Amino acid sequence: MLVLGRAQVEALLDTDALIDALASAMTDLSAGRASCPDRGAAMVPDHDGFLAAMPGYVPSAGALTGKLLSVFPGNAGTALPTHQALIAVFDPDTGEPTALLDGTAITAARTAACSALSARLLAREDAAVLAVLGTGTQARAHARAMCRVRPIRRIRVAGRNPATAAALAADLAAELRLPVEAMPGFAEALDGADIAAATTHATDPVIRRDWLTPGVHLTSVGFNPAGRELDDATVAEALVCVESRRAALAPFPAGSNDLLHPIRDGVITEDHVHAELGELLAADKPGRTSPGQITLYKSVGVAVQDAAAAALVVAEARRRRTGSEVLLA
Repeated sequence: MLVLGRAQVEALLDTDALIDALASAMTDLSAGRASCPDRGAAMVPDHDGFLAAMPGYVPSAGALTGKLLSVFPGNAGTALPTHQALIAVFDPDTGEPTALLDGTAITAARTAACSALSARLLAREDAAVLAVLGTGTQARAHARAMCRVRPIRRIRVAGRNPATAAALAADLAAELRLPVEAMPGFAEALDGADIAAATTHATDPVIRRDWLTPGVHLTSVGFNPAGRELDDATVAEALVCVESRRAALAPFPAGSNDLLHPIRDGVITEDHVHAELGELLAADKPGRTSPGQITLYKSVGVAVQDAAAAALVVAEARRRRTGSEVLLA
């Protein structure tokens, strides 16, 4: 069995190839070809954490995988990520385990890449100003990925800690060679933004309708059982797209409070979810219909994303003959 660590996974995973692979995986999922049961989790209430299990099968990628993901928000600000994972890869023809990968890097990369895919499908072609809300791993990954699909010329960063936001802005400016500014608050970051990526563990919304410019494309990947990233008015007025209706509208730990709460409160109905990304890709549903329309991609993370990413990593590792081989039998 091939074993790959985090640094190896990061070196092997190409963002552009990943975005394309996710497009195929999302199409498989919406067409009913992929298998992706709802996420289940074991709770660790003493630490406000949980361990989730996410198996998935993507026929277009020849990928059968299972991810174990721990989410421990208390790790924020420490040397440990809040999200840590392992991915086991199996032969889809025989069921034989063939690889074990660090899943932390894959989780970060595939989440941001699918947000970038949503921007490729829904953001205006001339979108140039990106607001990044949050300062963690996903914030950094989203800034990188969005620059692959739209002509980003300016980035604004906002978070709860001004010093952390300033540090991330400096890092991104050096890496991406773009003007990156740390903003004093979320409202200031969103003012005039063409794309906004919410990557927080927020209790209260960091995206509010009054702060948005017409035509903005929003992506929201934050997950907090006790909170949400989007206010009701934003969700109600936006063209809402998801990875999977079933996953997004399922109860915790699979679904999203950003959709479930306004449905519960009668602000919207389940029919307000306009499309899955796979339906947009297959042209079964239309995307943006006007330059001033607000579009929203609400992500909950689905296992087919991990499967598609892991398949890319393993294929490239085999091609480069890298990684360690471990005999299980």
